[in-house]
Amino acid sequence: MHLSFVILTTALCGKCHECPHFTDEGDPCTMAAYAHLKKVLLALQTHRKPLPKGGSNQDPLPQKRLLVESLFKDLDADESGHLSGSELAQHGTQEQELDEDLLGCSLGDLLRFDDYNSDGSLTLREFYTAFQVLQLSLAPEERVRVTTVTVGLSTVLTCAVRGDLRPPIVWKRNGLTLNFLDLEDINDFGEDDSLYITKVTTVHMGNYTCHALGHEELFQTHVLQVNVPPVIRVYPESQAQEPGVAASLRCHAEGIPMPRISWLKNGMNVSTQMSKQLSLLANGSELRIGSVRYEDTGAYTCIAKNDVGVDEDISSLFIEDSARKTLANILWREEGLSVGNMFYVFADDGIVVVHPGDCEIQRHLKPTEKIFMSYEDICPQGEESSQSCQWASAVNVRNRYIYVAQPTLSRVLVVDVQAQKVLQSIGVDPLPAKLSYDKSHDQVWVLSWGDVHKSQPSLQVITEASTGQGQHLIHTPFAGVDDFFIPPTNLIINHIRFGFIFNKSAPAIHKVDLETLMLLKSISLQSHGCLPQAMAHTHLGGYFFIQCQQSHATPAAPQLLVDSVTDSVVGPNGDIAGIPHTSPDGRFVVSAAANSPQLHVQEISRWGEIQPLYGLRVPQGISGLAFQRSFTEGNQYSVYATLETEPSLLFLELSTGKTGLLTDLKAPPEGPAWPWAEPLRVLRDSGLFGQYLLTPAQESLFLINGRQNALQCEVSGIKRGTTVVWVGEV
Repeated sequence: MHLSFVILTTALCGKCHECPHFTDEGDPCTMAAYAHLKKVLLALQTHRKPLPKGGSNQDPLPQKRLLVESLFKDLDADESGHLSGSELAQHGTQEQELDEDLLGCSLGDLLRFDDYNSDGSLTLREFYTAFQVLQLSLAPEERVRVTTVTVGLSTVLTCAVRGDLRPPIVWKRNGLTLNFLDLEDINDFGEDDSLYITKVTTVHMGNYTCHALGHEELFQTHVLQVNVPPVIRVYPESQAQEPGVAASLRCHAEGIPMPRISWLKNGMNVSTQMSKQLSLLANGSELRIGSVRYEDTGAYTCIAKNDVGVDEDISSLFIEDSARKTLANILWREEGLSVGNMFYVFADDGIVVVHPGDCEIQRHLKPTEKIFMSYEDICPQGEESSQSCQWASAVNVRNRYIYVAQPTLSRVLVVDVQAQKVLQSIGVDPLPAKLSYDKSHDQVWVLSWGDVHKSQPSLQVITEASTGQGQHLIHTPFAGVDDFFIPPTNLIINHIRFGFIFNKSAPAIHKVDLETLMLLKSISLQSHGCLPQAMAHTHLGGYFFIQCQQSHATPAAPQLLVDSVTDSVVGPNGDIAGIPHTSPDGRFVVSAAANSPQLHVQEISRWGEIQPLYGLRVPQGISGLAFQRSFTEGNQYSVYATLETEPSLLFLELSTGKTGLLTDLKAPPEGPAWPWAEPLRVLRDSGLFGQYLLTPAQESLFLINGRQNALQCEVSGIKRGTTVVWVGEV
């Protein structure tokens, strides 16, 4: 770091060639003695000509400047604006008026030390420098500077605070000084004290301030905006339809600024004037054909553009008679779409695969069915005569496998989605209660409690999870883990390097390298008295939202904000409390709690600023919550939430704040006999392009059609289906 005692010392020396006086033992006037002389001269001037009382002496800097100017005028006998050696000698007799020991220094040493141009005299500017009177300035038009950089590039922020003998520059982000931090991506402040950020990402966006050391009142604000080229996904990649039916092709684009979407058909621009049957919805993100004809067959290219780039992908549409089996039709069916786009529900009576569009149970794996590799029962018979399954947590691994925990059996089952069979079981530490899939490193994290009292918790990691077999089970060295958090990926952020673990009895979160599984640092929450309960993350500005644990005697404490650039606590997230949930693109944060009627919505701006949108009162506390991409507005989201005690579903349109209730969904499942179960009112969405949501009732499942914002159907005969996973196309 350049901000060090060496620089500070050099700054006090003035010019570098004066610094050797520190060690010149033969010089009768050392630098220390010379500094003492100047202090005595100012004290004498203050005694002789005290400054008038008023505004000036309220600020020490202007006061010192006036004092130095007064001393200069007194020494400048001929009023030439230059202090010569003879003028300084004439005033040498004044030294006799002082009782101070000047340690071998005299007024003539002012010329020896501070005559920078060696012309034998001192100007007022040189006199200012001698007495460290700083004249710092910042042009009004430079008080706020906006810098825009494309993700992946480097950028340099240069401070516009100017002045002779300017002290070193101090840089801050979210009020925290950056100069003293050993940051991987902000690690070089340069000779001009500029701020260097290497390989900029969206977490770096936000405000940075700079000021001269000791002069915090004069600061410049740099607003760093990060542009991201578009990244898109289309759905479906291929489809075959019969003439006369409706077809929909959807395209989701993310980028900064927000991309503009257009379509080509076989290389030609698509417009709504081409056909009355064709319409573009949600700002062009959906191309819908009301009644397809043979000539609608083709390759439809979605193109997304913004100021810094373009991306495109193709969705193919085949129109053909169902009796014909063309190569395209066969390939489309053999890609596995018949086993994708399903909800997998883990219930008392085994594993149920539900097709949401048809409202049918496509497959039911009974508890007595065998595990393929070990030939054990999926759910072995216990002491009771009935063979009932107990599930805790399940994750989707790249739409190939589902990993699901069986706490009482101390194992994790691996379900092969293509074969719709349980492939194998993996023995883990007792009572596995929570699973999470780290897509960046293809590993499943398993948190085991040890016993129902959580007295011996452990964290294990299953590597190479998407291979389905041959995995390795690693015991991590972390002890006393109550919970953990791995930030989600999205189209823009496809690799996550760090996760966090925490213990709800210790006011800290602990940062872990996901690749090496090593503890990197601990971020203390002690000053805010926060015992972490839940976390969420947005890559826009790099904020973590931490909900603190609530005691029964006190109201919920506000969330804390942690800056991932500095790994430091920024402070409370206003007065917002509740479990935080971020939208898949990181732009919206919805906070709600099971025991509070308050729901808060915030938006992250394109420059990384957290802005409150609105707060709502909801009928009851929130149990489960899911985001769904809007079918009417491009790049917008809606929220569905299950209520803690009512058999209703809350709908919220984030862009407008419009709400509604879907009622009569029946009572939730009865209270579980085990403490590790999912929330009773769990709610699962159907992925980026899905339009269905699922929530369990006491002995059935309710499917909701998000496009129509209405109940799709009820699937009966499924008891306590509170562990649910969506599997998309495979």
